[in-house]
Amino acid sequence: MKIEVVGPGCPRCKATEKNVNEALKELGIDAEVTHVHDMGEMAKRGVMFTPALIVDGQIKTSGRIPTVAEIKNILSSDK
Repeated sequence: MKIEVVGPGCPRCKATEKNVNEALKELGIDAEVTHVHDMGEMAKRGVMFTPALIVDGQIKTSGRIPTVAEIKNILSSDK
């Protein structure tokens, strides 16, 4: 599973990444987590609002910080 947190590195992006890591820990899932900072790459992925959460190439959330519970639900349904 590949998870991308997309955003410029603002506090909201960092909070999203923190929530992703907490959700992975709670679920016991090993996944590759990366942070996409480049505006060109954000546009290529179709991200209009940050922070965005992309799981295996699909935008799951955009423009807000997803909760740990929401991320767990997303990751559980994508297994």
